[in-house]
Amino acid sequence: MASRSPAHQTLAQQLKETLRGLEPGSRLPTVRELVAQYGVSPVTVNKALSQLTQQGLVVVRPGSGTYVAERKAAQEDYGWQEIALGQRLDPTAGIRELMVPAKAGMIPLGEAYPDRSLTALKEIQAATRRVARRLEVWDWAPAEGLESLRSVVAGELGAGTTSRDVQITPGAQAALSTVFRALAAPGSPILMESPTYPGAIGVARSLGLSPIPVPMDAHGVRPELLQEAFAQSGARVFYCQPLHSNPSGAVLSPERRRAVLRVAEAAGAFVVENDYARGLSFEGDPPAPLTTLEPSRVVYIRPFSKTTAPGLRVAAIVARGPAASRIRSLRVLDDHFVSALLQEVAVDVLTSPSRRTHLQRLQNELRRRRDSALEHLREFLPQLRPWSLPTGSVFLWLRLPEGWDDVEVSRRAMLAGVQVFPGRIFFPGEPSGPFLRLSYAAVGAEGLREGIARLAEALEARA
Repeated sequence: MASRSPAHQTLAQQLKETLRGLEPGSRLPTVRELVAQYGVSPVTVNKALSQLTQQGLVVVRPGSGTYVAERKAAQEDYGWQEIALGQRLDPTAGIRELMVPAKAGMIPLGEAYPDRSLTALKEIQAATRRVARRLEVWDWAPAEGLESLRSVVAGELGAGTTSRDVQITPGAQAALSTVFRALAAPGSPILMESPTYPGAIGVARSLGLSPIPVPMDAHGVRPELLQEAFAQSGARVFYCQPLHSNPSGAVLSPERRRAVLRVAEAAGAFVVENDYARGLSFEGDPPAPLTTLEPSRVVYIRPFSKTTAPGLRVAAIVARGPAASRIRSLRVLDDHFVSALLQEVAVDVLTSPSRRTHLQRLQNELRRRRDSALEHLREFLPQLRPWSLPTGSVFLWLRLPEGWDDVEVSRRAMLAGVQVFPGRIFFPGEPSGPFLRLSYAAVGAEGLREGIARLAEALEARA
């Protein structure tokens, strides 16, 4: 014989049915009225109301009575999405919380963009006011980009480059995604200098490509290891940053530039050149882009935001032959065109008579900040060895003592109010050791001293 539910549970279930027909805020009958209505004891009524209160269905207002609670919105069931999406590794897993702008009050020794005092903000504002008056900038723009901006990029490169070789994109990340999709099918290997820009690693993985690391040293990627990687993997694409590689700051040496191109030619492979640091060299004359040596083999990506402002999301791809046709087709599918307003502003800023003065001021200040950062590292953290002395860009690549956990160090730094990035996120494969990437882009001399002093305190706390 089935056992009966306790009386208060039976009453609670009956009251639930009643509640469904009442509006939130409606007053329930008194205990005395419920006793009379359901023929139960006051104890049973009180127990039932207590159960409904715990379930969030009613609220008791002392001295006033019991009322129907506000109904919570039903929680969305996303189970179907898990089935539809299937299993997939998140390319940003484990690093997403670190790859965010520094919070207010935090010293941003991780920021890759120069602070506002070093941007071309005044020039951009003035250009925007001028350009926005032209009605045509609010119209549909050519998918390949405006002729005016493509001509600026082609003229900067020279070496027979024409505007027909240039495709404009809404920033460097979009350019990377387009180029990788154009050159490599999902499941294909892609060679990457190691360490390298984590945004490129993430894009490759998100597209189903398999990044394969090729070690580098202070003179750039090692050609003999690149040759070996091509032979073992069968890859047909090599991604690199020959000028002030992020994070190491390495510049590909003159001897290796030719060697890398010979290795790629022998493998029948493309070289993808990310020239993000053009304009950020502050010691010596920077070498010309690799694409000027072998335009048909090198697919060139030229961002502009590091020397203008982060919000000027415009970049260029330079390619030739069937690769260029495929890139153009993909760009049409992705977003039709880049805002003509942004493109015209970029043209104004890049061709402004004040452009050279702005770059000189930016480079001089970055040199001062690099020297200041090195000085304070020697003062507070002599155990951290810079991998090399950067001659441009905004990064110091610091080797941690063996056995140290770079992620733990970066988390401790954040607790101390300093943003730095752990080295492991810059490796396409296994890290070669524990590193930190420190940036002097967004912090002046005083902030660098304070930030490095706090970092030292965080590392002492580790011990």
